[in-house]
Amino acid sequence: MGKGEFLFLLQGLKWTVVLAIVSFLCGTITGLAIALLRTSGYPAVERTTAGYIALFQGTPLLMQLFVVYYALALYGLKIDAWIAVAIGFTLHASAYLGEIWRGSIEAVPRGQVEAAKALSLNYFWRTKDVVLPQAFRISLPATIGFLVQLIKGTSLAAFVGFTELTRAGTMVSNQIFKPLLVFGIVGLMYFALCWPLSFFGSRLETKFAAATR
Repeated sequence: MGKGEFLFLLQGLKWTVVLAIVSFLCGTITGLAIALLRTSGYPAVERTTAGYIALFQGTPLLMQLFVVYYALALYGLKIDAWIAVAIGFTLHASAYLGEIWRGSIEAVPRGQVEAAKALSLNYFWRTKDVVLPQAFRISLPATIGFLVQLIKGTSLAAFVGFTELTRAGTMVSNQIFKPLLVFGIVGLMYFALCWPLSFFGSRLETKFAAATR
């Protein structure tokens, strides 16, 4: 493998990282809204958001990408592959993060919420100052774990024509006919991205477990 091919893989790695960051950040905003609606106490709102979560958790991510990219084109709405995969991964991330954070919000001791009500804190300040800080701490290991899965899941973007790390590896492999070498390097690049996050999440989980004993 020459310098040009390796730089092309690095270019694919860059777009993998960009896609993961954009999807995670946008999914964080949407997922937080879903988690709050899911625990709002209004049955109709909770059922609607539960249906949204079930839809995206119950269907393959690849199918979701196909729907966003190809189905919209059937209705005359043609969008760039980059925008399509960003939307698809954002919707996917929002459903999973919303469910993770819903569980974390409900894991906050009920007595603390009642104490905040006794202090006459309204819903906004109860959520901001009492519930969310504790829920964030509880959810952090699971959130990091999902981010790792999201990074690896970006490889599916290759199926709609987006050139990320896996697609770049496929193109280089077809060019130099050394698939083991190319995908060995691709695998090491994914490992370099994911292992530090997994290690950090594991350390946090151990630390939080020790703190609650």
